[in-house]
Amino acid sequence: MSGAFEDVDYVWCDGGIVPWEDATVHVMSHVVHYGSSVFEGIRAYRTPSRVSFFRIQDHLRRLRVSARIHGMELPYSSVDLEAACGAVLAANGFEEAYVRPVVFRGLGAAGLDPDFSPVRVFVVAWPWGAYLGDEAGEQGVDCCISTWSRPAPNTLPMMAKAGGNYLSGSLMKVEARRRGADEAIALSPAGHLSEGSGQNLFLVIDGVILTPEVDGTFLLGITRDSVLRLARDLGYEVREGLLPREMLLAADEVFLAGTASEVVPVRSVDGVPVGDGDPGPVTCHIRDAFRALVTGEAPDPYGWLTPVSVPAPAGV
Repeated sequence: MSGAFEDVDYVWCDGGIVPWEDATVHVMSHVVHYGSSVFEGIRAYRTPSRVSFFRIQDHLRRLRVSARIHGMELPYSSVDLEAACGAVLAANGFEEAYVRPVVFRGLGAAGLDPDFSPVRVFVVAWPWGAYLGDEAGEQGVDCCISTWSRPAPNTLPMMAKAGGNYLSGSLMKVEARRRGADEAIALSPAGHLSEGSGQNLFLVIDGVILTPEVDGTFLLGITRDSVLRLARDLGYEVREGLLPREMLLAADEVFLAGTASEVVPVRSVDGVPVGDGDPGPVTCHIRDAFRALVTGEAPDPYGWLTPVSVPAPAGV
């Protein structure tokens, strides 16, 4: 078993908890050949008083939308899936984890038409620290502008968090590593700033927070929405718009935000320092406010934290 999953003993599979080794997929499943899956990434945080999911209802709502976009009828309600997320945490004894519900087409037809392949649902949880490294949130990361662009609108539905959409992100991530960077920044087909390989993008200029407008080339991140709401409530002006790539050179600060990454400063782009090369004050303010909320160190006025209170199923 991979080191990332060495502590995982149980998976929720099509309605119940099963041992890790039984959570399998046939090689001729539609998803293996055609990438027909949608998924979510949900954080469970240990707060001083309880274990809580962060914005789980919003994640499960987006999962349903993703499934609808790809013509998959979810066989479980959002209440069922929230319970499944809690059950898999309890079964594995996790108090902090990354939880991934995944909906996909299983074994059925051999061709492209997905409607003859059954919809299956798994929920997996595993301990996963900061996606870009334990020190990324404090020290920042180095980025490059990828040679791979995000898809044009009306080629792939980027509002769906679909497995197939992440092939481009994988290419970007590998390219960044080979170029000595931690992460990549993608452009839209029109050459505007889009997003990272798996995070949304923010710039700060003269204290104003800028982020690409919704243009059909990137996923509408739940952490993105959280940052926008937190920033406005902290008194910052926030603007969404078309941003040319050279805005990265004009920016005083740049940061990335996503469920796995949380809020991460960018210290350089293509070898050019962002600002003075250190995480800037606005980024740090947003990062610290976000972290304080999700860990329960600060109040949650938005109702974003949902207590996890599902016991482990009998027999586990």
